[in-house]
Amino acid sequence: MVDPVTASRQVHRLLFLAIAATFLFVRLLPLSAMPARVPGPDLLLCLTLVWLQRRPDYVPALLIVAVFLFDDILTMRPPGLWPLVVLLGTEFLRSREATLRDLPFIVEWLVTSGLITMLSLANWLVLNLFMVPQAGFGPMLLQVITTIAAYPVVVGFTLFAFGVRKAAKGQVDALGRRL
Repeated sequence: MVDPVTASRQVHRLLFLAIAATFLFVRLLPLSAMPARVPGPDLLLCLTLVWLQRRPDYVPALLIVAVFLFDDILTMRPPGLWPLVVLLGTEFLRSREATLRDLPFIVEWLVTSGLITMLSLANWLVLNLFMVPQAGFGPMLLQVITTIAAYPVVVGFTLFAFGVRKAAKGQVDALGRRL
């Protein structure tokens, strides 16, 4: 018989993969023949940061790297840089999960906004350093702004659709381990 905590964790990991695959699929669909004036938000990054801050055990580092590496391959970006940058950012958040858990949402949003900005800027700078063709600074900045604006929507979607909430301080699982 499978432990209910482990089963829930595995179900949520599969759910994360399914949502990520849906976001990737929708991003690849040719919805318009005209180029977008404002780049859309990086919903995959938002989803990862939301789930990581709510329940870090649902999104292990290997899963994050695999999803973002697959994203790099599908979108024909240089493979490996964005997954590395995202992994460094998510591990930064994971190490501070206990202190960020009790803060109000606006502080979480500000911390996440700063992290999204730093991740995107680091990625853009490294690509510029190696002279990789990419969009300019303006479109990158617009995508950062739209991603930051989409973060509360993804938080609400995750909370109400899937019930992924922050663990309460002192909350334990069925085996008595702290969450």
